[in-house]
Amino acid sequence: MNQALHYDTLETRSADERQAGQLATLRAVLTAARDKAPGFAERLEGVDLEALNDAAALSKLPLLRKASLSEQQAAAPPFAGLTTVTAGQAAHLFASPGPIYELEGQPSDYGRMARALYAAGVRPGDVVHNCFAYHLTPGGWIMDAGARALGCAVIPAGVGQSEQQIEAIAHLKPGVYTGTPDYLKTLLDKGQELGRDVSSIDRALVSGGALFPKMRKDYGERGVAVLQCYATAEAGLIAYESRAPGDERGEALPGMITDEGVIVEIVRPGTGDPVAAGEVGEVVVTTLNPVYPLLRLATGDLSKLLAGGSACGRTAPRIAGWMGRADQTTKVKGMFVHPEQVAQVVSRHAEIVRARLKVERADDADVMTLACEVQAQPEGLAERIADSLREVCKLRGGVELVAVGSLSNDGKVIDDLRDFSA
Repeated sequence: MNQALHYDTLETRSADERQAGQLATLRAVLTAARDKAPGFAERLEGVDLEALNDAAALSKLPLLRKASLSEQQAAAPPFAGLTTVTAGQAAHLFASPGPIYELEGQPSDYGRMARALYAAGVRPGDVVHNCFAYHLTPGGWIMDAGARALGCAVIPAGVGQSEQQIEAIAHLKPGVYTGTPDYLKTLLDKGQELGRDVSSIDRALVSGGALFPKMRKDYGERGVAVLQCYATAEAGLIAYESRAPGDERGEALPGMITDEGVIVEIVRPGTGDPVAAGEVGEVVVTTLNPVYPLLRLATGDLSKLLAGGSACGRTAPRIAGWMGRADQTTKVKGMFVHPEQVAQVVSRHAEIVRARLKVERADDADVMTLACEVQAQPEGLAERIADSLREVCKLRGGVELVAVGSLSNDGKVIDDLRDFSA
């Protein structure tokens, strides 16, 4: 193998070598966690870890759902007894919507993002303009740590203050953008509007939202080769795109390659049972993290396993990427919006009989509109509901007041109308 083509030799292991190595690591991690973390001692009671030697054995263990994790953390703060270090021994502590609290351990690339950056053509000595949020949530820190572990300098830009960001880009000339797919367009458009040169950015690794084919094509025409990765606040990197060998700015190859630091299963939604290869199901991830080993975390995301290996030479299983949600939770502008949040908005306004949040695309951006059935429409009601929507969901959205009975009686609270194939 040409070492320059891949981040490390783990990426080209045989399937048998990978499974044996990952499960051996998992057994060691869980054995230590059972001894150090009271939450794991309870969860693994009666489990024979030595018998955890194939995918079938792993699939028999119960799932950990995010809602359950939030409840467990509330009952046993801060981390439900599922970490092998105390809060004071961590590098950073985070708060994500849910609420769910996470920690970053001391390892330099805790979220394992360097692997995805390398596949996206990022190399030591590059300057990375990182537009993932650094405030409370871990996204910015996960990408920042991966870039620095790879030997890159990072501009910790975050989100907002676009004019100041454009000045920094024009002066410091980063070659790489990291952030949500939508925000890259915001920066490129703002640079054009201000007449500033932002053409130094020729590669991007995006996450936290859908990268639509048209959007990727438009970025390519503007000189930016974009790949995407799939990650979560709790698990870090789960899967990533790649290119043909030796082509650091070429087209993305089909599918997403699962990270070497996780075990990914696709299960039938509502169960922990693996589906047949090629069948769409819920993504379940197990991390090989000795500090915070997540065991069969049900992400709520839908995907499917793809047959065969990638043409880039990496041999890990591939998934089709994000294909929607197993529940009605959806992601808007990189933020999850939950049915419970819609219910919270409704509860603030006695005039609302029923509501449905519609998520659409307009001008290459996510747009959400809360359609509300109301008996009457007093002056200023729509504006007050919009204020509640922004406060609860931390996102701006429109409000549409409709007559009672206008919305379909199908139990749907969030209606994602975006076309992910366009």
